[in-house]
Amino acid sequence: MQVVLGLIYHTIGGGFSGSFYMPYNRVRGWAWESYWIVGGLFSWLIVPPLAAYLTVADFGGIIAATPFSIKSITFLMGLLWGIGGLTYGLGVRYLGMSLGNSVVLGFCSAFGALVPPIYYGFNPVPGKTSFMQMLQSSGGQLVLLGVVVCILGIAILGRSGMLKEGDLSDAEKRASVKEFSLVKGLIIAVFSGVLSAFFNFGIEAGKPMADVAVAQGNNPLFQNNVTYVVLLWGGLTTNLLWCLYLNARNKTFGDYTNPRTPIGSNVLFAGLAGTMWFLQFFFYGMGESKLGNGASSWITHMATIILTANLWGLYLNEWSGVSPRTFRTFIAGIVTILVSIVLVGIGNSL
Repeated sequence: MQVVLGLIYHTIGGGFSGSFYMPYNRVRGWAWESYWIVGGLFSWLIVPPLAAYLTVADFGGIIAATPFSIKSITFLMGLLWGIGGLTYGLGVRYLGMSLGNSVVLGFCSAFGALVPPIYYGFNPVPGKTSFMQMLQSSGGQLVLLGVVVCILGIAILGRSGMLKEGDLSDAEKRASVKEFSLVKGLIIAVFSGVLSAFFNFGIEAGKPMADVAVAQGNNPLFQNNVTYVVLLWGGLTTNLLWCLYLNARNKTFGDYTNPRTPIGSNVLFAGLAGTMWFLQFFFYGMGESKLGNGASSWITHMATIILTANLWGLYLNEWSGVSPRTFRTFIAGIVTILVSIVLVGIGNSL
């Protein structure tokens, strides 16, 4: 039952993450950097402490009492992840919801799922599973197989994107994705995928804060909410500095007060996108409390995001006009990822 609940929580979180970019499509008259940072203020500064306040008693006291070394490494992981999150937005901007999410999260899935157990192989920590331990157990082997299958699914989806590039004219590609650029988008997406995995490392680095929250009688379901506060300060720092730089370079500071734009609705939709983004990790923490913060949790979360984003891609007609071969390849990639989720779930139950 714990595994089923974990999969449900991760699926809900993945649904929020795969959908969060949609409200941004309703923002009118603002540059990308303007609505991205408004959404980010909700994602990284406003909603996380609110969630911690509602679910973790004395979360501020826990953070204050945590050794600086733990807070600093957690913040650093968030800083690096913030670069990945920043370039994630650019990847989706140039590749679209379907292909952009698939490539970014594919690399994020593999890197985030496999590096922690490899690390624990060289630096053993009680209660943490090393890569060798995974190889030596039937459940661990099945989880690793699920990771491999997920990566295969990503490769298939990437192939479908390349076929799409050949199927459509420039005008057709820009009709489905306004700023479509395969080469630029792929470079950014690979870079983003690797750095985005640092969020998972940040959860590990901040685990002592979560452990204290549980020891003080807080519900284990919400233990990571105190860690997120510090981790997301790092993400806020990276994104705020970059977006303010773009505001200055592109002379878009006026977006925030431009009466010719729907300022109220822009803030509303950007804030909604930011809140939805945070909810992915709110539910990730709940799923992690059931499955553990290992390869199974990370790969399940990433796979559900990819599936959700690709469903939105279908809704937005990002695959209209492609050949039957290209569309079959796209569907094959989605089915492969579904199989990976099943394998990971079964492996974790063993």
